Amino acid sequence: MISKAGKALNGHLDHRNPLVFDTHELGRRPGAMKRLSRSVEAPGSPVLGIDGVIGVPEGAPVELDLRLESVMEGVLVTGTARATAEGECVRCLEPLTVEVDADFQEMFSYPDADDRGRSSAAEPADDAEDDEDRFFLEDGLFDLEPMLRDAVVLALPMQPVCSEDCAGLCSECGIRLDENPGHHHDAVDIRWAALQGLAETVQDGEKDNMGGAEPGVDEKQEK
Repeated sequence: MISKAGKALNGHLDHRNPLVFDTHELGRRPGAMKRLSRSVEAPGSPVLGIDGVIGVPEGAPVELDLRLESVMEGVLVTGTARATAEGECVRCLEPLTVEVDADFQEMFSYPDADDRGRSSAAEPADDAEDDEDRFFLEDGLFDLEPMLRDAVVLALPMQPVCSEDCAGLCSECGIRLDENPGHHHDAVDIRWAALQGLAETVQDGEKDNMGGAEPGVDEKQEK
């Protein structure tokens, strides 16, 4: 459950990573609280957002406001992340930016926390499944990146548009309709297309006949 981005080469969380936070100052005193503000660079690979749709570019600033609260089971982390995401309108494909304001809250449990809420009849397999859904402190440190990624994805639009009334692109030629409000194509019913082509051929033939002499006229004049 711990992101690779927050790990050092030895497999432990790296306190030098800007998305790794230290809770040692809180101690294990329930009720202790600490507020933090930090500006970090958006992680990449994958993009912080919805890959291929919209996201915060790698290295772009992300402003974090956090509140760390010590409770019996661990440290409750509540916070907000603010950043600017970039993408393109799904209707007209024009570039756009979206201001992201993502709220999140997560419990980071002590590794030796007493699981009082579990049933005494719980199977080991059930315990393993519960652990997969939990985040744990590692030597007093926690990695914010997995929680940050989830929060930003939920805060972003799945289908971003440059404006709610964006008209999109012409399905015939691809021109942007907002810039050409009167743009249109004359619709031709395909059922009449063959007859229209035949009529044009007949008309062309009639024009050719009118431009030439009638058969036998020249011969009569010669006689």
